[in-house]
Parts: sequence; C-alpha cells; structure tokens
Amino acid sequence: MKTFDGVAELEQAVGSHLGYSDWHSISQEQVDAFAGATGDHQWIHVDPQRAASGPFGTTIAHGFLTLSLVSMLSWQVYRIDGVSAGLNYGADRLRFPSPVPVGSRVRAGVELLGVTPKTMGYQVTTRVTVEREDGGKPACVVDLLAVVVP
Repeated sequence: MKTFDGVAELEQAVGSHLGYSDWHSISQEQVDAFAGATGDHQWIHVDPQRAASGPFGTTIAHGFLTLSLVSMLSWQVYRIDGVSAGLNYGADRLRFPSPVPVGSRVRAGVELLGVTPKTMGYQVTTRVTVEREDGGKPACVVDLLAVVVP
C-alpha cells in the first residue's frame, strides 16, 4: 500500500500509477446477495443452469457489483494520512468493457489523475481499472471523484 503524508505529498504523485489491489474472488453467493440488495435478479446473474447455455457459459457479476468493489479495492492501493475525512463525490467515464464470470478473480489498478483545491478540501480524481485475472479487456474503468478534508 502506498501511503501519502497529507495532500501536499499526494499532489506530487499526480500522473502516476499508484499500484494494484489484492485479487478478489467473485462468488455466486456474492452475486446473489447483490441481486437481493438491488432487486436485479436477471437470469444471467442468478441462474447458473440457464446461464450455462447463455452467451458467457456461466453466470456473470452485475456491472454495478464490479463497480461497488472499486472502493474496497482502491483503499488497498493507497491511503492519505493527515486528513479528517474522505467523501465520495461521484464518478466520470464509467465503462464495463468485458464481463466478470462467477469464479473469476479481479483486482484494481489505480492512477492518480488530479488533486484540485475545493471549498471543503481537495477533489481527488483517480482512474480505477478493474481487471480480471487471465482476462483481456478490463472489466470496469471509472474515473472516481473524492473530496478529502484536511
């Protein structure tokens, strides 16, 4: 994990790749729990028998499940010491270029795109790329916006 001693040190890293998270396994239980939480019970996610004859040969994780893992995975990559709070501000440029079959392992790579002063603190923009082990295209690419309060 990369640790920054405050926002000033973080600013010096703009434009750099901060590293990768640990690998995370996607289980059918996790997909089913996400379906229950969101009400999205589409067969491609929750019916292994039907999905076996579908376009991917198995169930796949919801795109938004993959996106929801970004916070957990990103915080394995870096942290900022000396701030009182970090707030989710939103996302830009969200894409799901490839599916995540159940049983896959994913990890996130994080690139620091910018640190911008704002009224409440600093907006931190990172590009998070979720890749699947042995996969080609990324599973998810998103520019995350956060506000850190010194």
